[in-house]
Amino acid sequence: MSKKNRLRKKFFIHRKKKYFDIEPSFFNPISKIIKKKFRNRKVNLSSYIPSSYEVNVSKLFETNLVKYFKIFLPVVSDNRNMNFFEWKKNDILRINKYGILEPFQLSKKIIPDVMLVPLLAYDNQNYRLGYGGGFYDKFLNKYLKTNNKILTIGVAFSFQKYNKLPINRNDVKLDFILTEKGIF
Repeated sequence: MSKKNRLRKKFFIHRKKKYFDIEPSFFNPISKIIKKKFRNRKVNLSSYIPSSYEVNVSKLFETNLVKYFKIFLPVVSDNRNMNFFEWKKNDILRINKYGILEPFQLSKKIIPDVMLVPLLAYDNQNYRLGYGGGFYDKFLNKYLKTNNKILTIGVAFSFQKYNKLPINRNDVKLDFILTEKGIF
């Protein structure tokens, strides 16, 4: 078993044991960054529907920040590509083959301005350990080359920090990590 896979297993168990519900105020630290970068214009924000003890990003929809966003969720295609499609709070979702909820009705795919990125662990350099499918890294590697304006924010609990994750050439460094202790 590779070091990354050992860490995935460790942090999945660790997150399940230490999970706690967050308050909507968890997202307050990103408001200044987004308002400054996008000057109060409507922002295309990619989020995700939390599963497997991920931080409950749906709490974002209970904040005033949501008025600045058009929300998009990831959809994984049969060729293992990920794209983002608009989603509104009461739109129907379906379960994909990975057990993840995604929009049922697909509109025009977009490239987000801001991406909230799920993770199992993160390190001091803002690298993330994902689930091993490479969907986010593949998407970011493709679009950051042509559009370096995507603001990437990993969403985690502070206990998911690891000193130095093993990385390879496909791993993408995130701009920020948001935890209950703030944004880094």
